[in-house]
Amino acid sequence: MVRTPGLVDYNSTFAAMQQFTERRDANSLDELWVLQHQPVFTQGRAGKPEHLLATGDIPVVQADRGGQVTYHGPGQLVIYLLIDIKRLAMNVRELVDLIEQSIVSTLAGFGIAAAPKADAPGVYVQGDKIASLGLRIRRGCSFHGLALNIDNDLSPFQRINPCGYAGMKMTSVSAILEEAPADLFARVEQQMIEELSQRLGYPQRCTEKTLPSQ
Repeated sequence: MVRTPGLVDYNSTFAAMQQFTERRDANSLDELWVLQHQPVFTQGRAGKPEHLLATGDIPVVQADRGGQVTYHGPGQLVIYLLIDIKRLAMNVRELVDLIEQSIVSTLAGFGIAAAPKADAPGVYVQGDKIASLGLRIRRGCSFHGLALNIDNDLSPFQRINPCGYAGMKMTSVSAILEEAPADLFARVEQQMIEELSQRLGYPQRCTEKTLPSQ
């Protein structure tokens, strides 16, 4: 199941993820939630207040994912993976590798050479971070996921130490491409769905425009 609700509030989405994961059972379908968030900083479980430099008018939300602080906003592709990894006989490291390789392959399709780093989860282009990862596993099921910068305002990242790294430079697909097509976001979004679906073994899928009712 792929859900594409568009631009949504973080808090309500976070609550829906938690509720979905609590309610699911061995027969529940896995889901990808493909969306954008209104501007928000989220702190992971390892987050430290000193990495919030000058958040200003952008709210800060405490999340239960791994990792530290990051930013979400319009133009950034967020994909939450609500996956029964136990059913897939997959461990967390394998899921992280799958996500990172899906991002790398997607970007390669747009002529961008990207790669993960062994000591810092995420995907990078010439040292600049283009995608962040943060997951939580509960009862063998994942939630939270990835954030890929496509055509978003990168300046809010200057208000934090992204992922706990002072001075980390961020980049985006549109910042790298000399001529970005008008439908860039939709094209990257669709390719990411294809990459993840194929690697997870879901060649056929149904779609919904809304998140589950709470």
